[in-house]
Amino acid sequence: MKHARLFALLAGLSLAAGVHAAAADQVHASHAWIRVLPGALPAGGYVTLENRGDQPVALTGARSTAYAEVMLHHSSTQGGVSRMAMVESLPIPAHGSVVLAPGGYHLMLMKPAAAVLPGNQVQLQLQFDDGSSLPVDFLARPANALGDEAPAPAHSGH
Repeated sequence: MKHARLFALLAGLSLAAGVHAAAADQVHASHAWIRVLPGALPAGGYVTLENRGDQPVALTGARSTAYAEVMLHHSSTQGGVSRMAMVESLPIPAHGSVVLAPGGYHLMLMKPAAAVLPGNQVQLQLQFDDGSSLPVDFLARPANALGDEAPAPAHSGH
């Protein structure tokens, strides 16, 4: 009898947990691009993330086979001094969006496995606070690319 109640409780909790969609299923990525810098300099990854779900989610980072390290950073300027800091997560409100763009939040792409050239597509797995991930193709663009240029749309499978 004790085991039957425990099983029923666990089954109910499993069903309740399944009611909420994974963060990656709620998020749509667009305008994904990478600014490729010369030599071994780190590249910057930029993307617009739209949360189409009823619950807020948080981007916690990314990974890629094309880069040894991918970190979430934020750039800011205070008193004429530019600063950059690593951040743990970036909240995306329910039915809202965030933009990773030059001069603000961005992905710092370090130590490429092979040369990434303008025109290449590089897949990143965006990671969310619930452990889910979203594959997104980023278009590599030259060092002089500006944020207001219209990059190719991201392919996220959603």
